This record gives sequence, C-alpha cells and structure tokens, in this order.
Amino acid sequence: MSHQLLHAAWSALDLPPSAVDALAMVGEGELPSCFAVTGLAAASVGAAALAVRQLMVAQGGAPAPVVVDRRLASMWFSWSLHPAGWERPPLWDAVAGDYPTADGWIRLHTNAPHHRTAALAALGCAGEREAVARAVSGWAGLALEEAVVAQGGCAAMMRSMAEWQAHPQGQSVGREPLIAFAGRPGGGRAEWSWSAGRPLAGLRVLDLTRVLAGPVATRFLAGYGADVLRIDPPGWDEPGAVPEVTLGKRCARLDLGLAAHRAVFDRLLAKADVLVHGYRPAALERLGYGEQARGKLNPHLIDVALDAYGWSGPLAGRRGFDSLVQMSSGIAHHGMREQGAGKPVPLPVQALDHATGYLIAAAVVRALIARLDQGRILQARLSLARTARLLTDAPAPATGKPLATAGEDDFAPGLEHTEWGPARRYRPPAAIEGAPMCWSLPASSLGSADASWLS
Repeated sequence: MSHQLLHAAWSALDLPPSAVDALAMVGEGELPSCFAVTGLAAASVGAAALAVRQLMVAQGGAPAPVVVDRRLASMWFSWSLHPAGWERPPLWDAVAGDYPTADGWIRLHTNAPHHRTAALAALGCAGEREAVARAVSGWAGLALEEAVVAQGGCAAMMRSMAEWQAHPQGQSVGREPLIAFAGRPGGGRAEWSWSAGRPLAGLRVLDLTRVLAGPVATRFLAGYGADVLRIDPPGWDEPGAVPEVTLGKRCARLDLGLAAHRAVFDRLLAKADVLVHGYRPAALERLGYGEQARGKLNPHLIDVALDAYGWSGPLAGRRGFDSLVQMSSGIAHHGMREQGAGKPVPLPVQALDHATGYLIAAAVVRALIARLDQGRILQARLSLARTARLLTDAPAPATGKPLATAGEDDFAPGLEHTEWGPARRYRPPAAIEGAPMCWSLPASSLGSADASWLS
C-alpha cells in the first residue's frame, strides 16, 4: 500500500518515474485505522525525500539511494518531540470536539479565540462543554455548520463518504489534481549557496502558514538546510503545536496593518526564493498581497499555497482544519461504521495535515528543479480535501502488526534544548545517502526572532 500511494504522489510531481526505484521502505507496524494511514505517511515522506534526491542530481550530485522508515514516518505523523521534565501545552481547546446534533454529529474547532467566540455566538450559550452540548443537540447539523461559518468560525457536520462524493464540493475536489502546478518562464537567482549534503542551504523560505500542514512542510525544508522564516501577526499563538513544528526555523512577528512593518515584509518577500502560505485568497488580497502584488514584488518567487477544502466548488476557500475535513469527507463516518462505534472515529493522527505538509515540501523542491533545469518558475496549490481523496481512494489496509512502543533507538542522539526545556526528538523518518536530514535550530516560540534573512 505504501508503494501504491507513493506512485500516486510521485506521478503528481512529474519527475522521472524510475526514480521511485531508488527508494527502499523499512520498518514494521501499522497505525490502527481502517484507512492506509501508515501507507500515506510513508508515501508522502518518501515523495518529499525522493524530490530532494532528484534536486541533488540536478545540482550535479550522483543518484543516491533513499530509505524511508514506515514506522518512524507514522510516529512523526503524531508527535516527534518528547519533553524531558516539562509538559507540552494541550493541543485542543476545552470546547473543541464532536457533538451530537438533532440529526447526526458535528465537530466544532475552537482552538483560536476568535473561532471559539464565533461558535458560541452561533449557539448562544456559555463557553462550557456541557452548555455547548445542550445547545448543539437542538440544531440540525447542516444548519449549525452554516451558522458557525457565517459567524466566521469553523465547524463541519459529519457526512458519509457517499454523501461527500455526491456533494458539489466533493465532486469538485475529485476533479482537482493532487498538486496543481502552474508555470511561466523565469530566471533570476537559479542557484543558492547549497553545498554537498545540504541541498537547500542558503534557500530563503518565507513561511506564512499555521497549524499544521504548512509548518510540517517548512520544517522538512529546514531539515535540508533552508533558511525558514515564519511570520505571524501580533497576538497569534498555537501553544500546543509550536514546539512540534518550529524545529529548524526562526519565527518573527509583523503587523501588516502598519506601514513600517509592511515595508519590512516587502523586503523579505522581494528576497525570498519560496513563499509557502495558507491564508485564504481573499485574506491576502485584503492585505494587499494578492497574487499579482506578490508577483510584482518578486517575479522569480516560487509560490506554494494550501487550503482546506480545495480550490474550486462552492466551499472553496472555506476555513478548515484536518479534523473538520475528516468529518466532511466521510473519513470519521467510515471509521465509526467500521468499528461499530456510537460516535465519529477519526484517523489516529492528523494524517491529512502531515501528508499534505510533506507533499507541499515535495512541490517546493519540484519547483526548484524546474528553476535549475529549465529556468521556469512554478507555482503550486494543494488542499487537505484532495489529500483526503488520495487516502479514501486507496484500498483498505490488510490487518497488520501494530506499531511497537517507541524505544531508545527511535530517538536522535542527545537532547534538543528548546525554549521550554530539554526534549528528545525522534530520528528522521527518511535518509538520503550523503544528505542527512538534520536541524541546526531547536524549536522556539512564535515571535522569538527578528524579521530578517540570515544573509
């Protein structure tokens, strides 16, 4: 199953099919799911690592073998960081979760304060789980989903896979490519200060993403040497995820409502090689950084965008997260049916986020190859919903051996001295001969660095 999904992901990159033969998969065990989650983990990590291998060839290196550990890939789809003597903040807000409605189930996503406020405004109740449950129970699922979205919040009623495939949005997503590339003649800085073993060293990556797919992508790019600068607005935080995903990056804050901060951002964007962003298109337009404005500031920019529900159809551009797309696309319903459970059964990890993240990284590297080999500038678009389609279209996995509990050999040597305290990090899930995946910076908090490039 891992190889079948790998071929599907690799074909989306339009790179030599024979390169897949350079990849070997090792490791035993499966994440517990009626979907091929471990296969998806290994395939997405493998596609990103193979893309880096092809970039090394484009840089004049010899074709190198690649090894992906299916078990470690599965473990990185959960939490790779394990605190030593301190606790990671909780990932979920107390109100977030699944609730029974008058005609089914709905999931409320309330981690961000303004999303929590929106959900409570739609429900007209206090911010206590019992009060929310009582209020939700009187609503039809679709009506509540629309009411929360209308308030600027995030919610998704549970649909079956058949209902999603019949829905106009499900049909639109099914027609979209896994990775949608668009290109134009380019030029500019075709090379960067890469060196043997660090194929992305000197590459400037501007990261405008939040939990969780985009940060996973840029973490991977940092692992091969990229200078990743993450920009967040004042006040934004995601404490449960930050220690996991800021590995190898510098994180700064800018208020794009201030002229001085916009000037800084303009300079950063003009010198960036790559922009990865997860803002909805209208949001960037409102800020004055729509596609045309970005292209004017930097005509040679590799621009990679992601969203939740796809780029066409009636729900395109809707706010969303992995857990919501699982509800919408039928994944949680199918899990409930297969287990005979009385409530939604999601995937054991946020696999749509993580897999999309590695596919984003692969798309970035594919664009770098195009710039080196052909002088073309590629843009790419991906979505969680299209990654969900990749997973739900795959055959159900055979019952296999469960993943063993993490042992000492699963961790990288030494401690990572994060801003919150020491921690252990799993060994990288992929290995390219001659180019180890490693990070020079430990995880750090948002806003802890200056908004500037290293060089």
